[in-house]
Amino acid sequence: MNKKIGLIALIVVVILVISGFAVFQSGILNKKGETLTFGIAPGPYGDMVKTAIKPGLEKKGYKVEVKEFSDYVQPNLALANGEISANIFQHARYLKKFSQDKNLQLTEVVKVPTAMLGIYSKKLTAKNADELKKQLKKGDVVTIANDATNLARALVLLRDTGLITIKKEIDPTTASEKDIDQNPYGLVIQPVEAAQLPRTLESVTISLVNGNYAIAAGIPLSSAIVKEKLVEDTLNLIAVRSADINAQFVKDIKEVVETEGFKNEIENTKYEFKEFQRPEWYIKKWNIQNK
Repeated sequence: MNKKIGLIALIVVVILVISGFAVFQSGILNKKGETLTFGIAPGPYGDMVKTAIKPGLEKKGYKVEVKEFSDYVQPNLALANGEISANIFQHARYLKKFSQDKNLQLTEVVKVPTAMLGIYSKKLTAKNADELKKQLKKGDVVTIANDATNLARALVLLRDTGLITIKKEIDPTTASEKDIDQNPYGLVIQPVEAAQLPRTLESVTISLVNGNYAIAAGIPLSSAIVKEKLVEDTLNLIAVRSADINAQFVKDIKEVVETEGFKNEIENTKYEFKEFQRPEWYIKKWNIQNK
């Protein structure tokens, strides 16, 4: 009798183990089959998700949706409160500062090819920095993003173009309008919400427009008078809640971004992505240099 009971118990254990393994394999444990929602700001990153990321995740069993927000604030708040699974719209400097300011626990997953900041104009005919300097006059209005990290980024581009200087004792990555040292062209610098920058081109001389908003407004990146040269911490990234960083869906997102399928869509000539600046890992992995 005891032997029979022991045998039955052993069979039950084996069945439970096999069932548990089947559950794991079916994806219940690692949440396969769930819906992943990516938060974006207006611009090209929704298309990047749909064309270069979504197909790979669907092959892994996920459903993928994109939710667009109108500014640079809501995508991180929505991520923090669990409304979305991940977002793709910001660079590391912005993520760090926003998370600190709002006391959010958000973490970078992987950097992606990024549309750079550019100097645009509907009033000038300049095609490069030298021509721009010749056409500018005292009192010309320049609009730049008003959030701290992108404002500093715009000031650095103005500096690198030779239009202003920034005080030597100031860290350029945290500079604001009050840190401008010299303004030899007499420019009037007006910070506005980043999403509104394309609209200001109707009334101002030049505007430093973030790449995603330029594309959203139908402005070709190639039409920029001067383009920014991005550094690694100003390349856009995919972010998730810090608590999710080791979750299977996060590992799967990163794996898909690092696949040849993702690369092929980025390099496809029918998309604007080919004009984007590529992160270091991408250059090293695929041996494709930035233009």
